Amino acid sequence: MSYETITKVTQDIVLEGTKPAKEVAQSIGKPYSTLLREINPFDSNAKLGATTLMDILKTTNETKPLEFIAQSIGYTLKPRVN
Repeated sequence: MSYETITKVTQDIVLEGTKPAKEVAQSIGKPYSTLLREINPFDSNAKLGATTLMDILKTTNETKPLEFIAQSIGYTLKPRVN
């Protein structure tokens, strides 16, 4: 599993998702420029933290990064049934 690949999947949901990236940044309490740097897979000096990833997932209601992680270690992600 590559950190850059997880970062790229996260970048895609922030930049191409249904919620504008500036709104995502505001929702998670990060400056827009900081968020863009953290989700840039080509910036080796910036890192996407687990807490920020969780905040992004909650704000966007996207599960693609979780699905990628689960699949890469041999698991399947499925929603919890109440």
